[in-house]
Amino acid sequence: MSDEMYNVGQIINTHGIKGEVKVQRITDFDERFQPGQLLYWVNEGQPVKELVVKSHRIHKGFDLLSFEDHASINDVENYRDGFLKVSSDEHEELEEHEFYFHEIIGASVYLTTGENLGVIKEILTPGANDVWVVQREGKKDALIPYIEDVVKEVNIRKQEIIIDPIEGLLD
Repeated sequence: MSDEMYNVGQIINTHGIKGEVKVQRITDFDERFQPGQLLYWVNEGQPVKELVVKSHRIHKGFDLLSFEDHASINDVENYRDGFLKVSSDEHEELEEHEFYFHEIIGASVYLTTGENLGVIKEILTPGANDVWVVQREGKKDALIPYIEDVVKEVNIRKQEIIIDPIEGLLD
């Protein structure tokens, strides 16, 4: 295993009494939660734990996972607030115009005019396309749909994104 790991979700609560946990997803890859998948539970100040996914289902917009050898709520309640990660060895090659969340979050966003809009603080995955949340100074966050008409250039190396907002997007 390499040292680098990538977040795929955060355990936000337990679910029921049979060892299921409620996960806020931080990945577009459904296969991260398939039975048999090895995940690493990481929480500051605590030893990393290896967990193997036993079951996965979606309930009310959240991923519900159970882990092998974790049959009751008592086995998983200490996992709350911890992050589920995969080793960078499992990093998949992406198609052109596909990015990992960790490559986008923290990137600076500029308009085609050169004006700095702000920094991407999170990514929402509501449906047909991702929405990038841009934190702006002195204004409310801007929601940028990741679509060709808006996002003109993504430079991962420079951590820069150039957008051409459609009318009303930044109001």
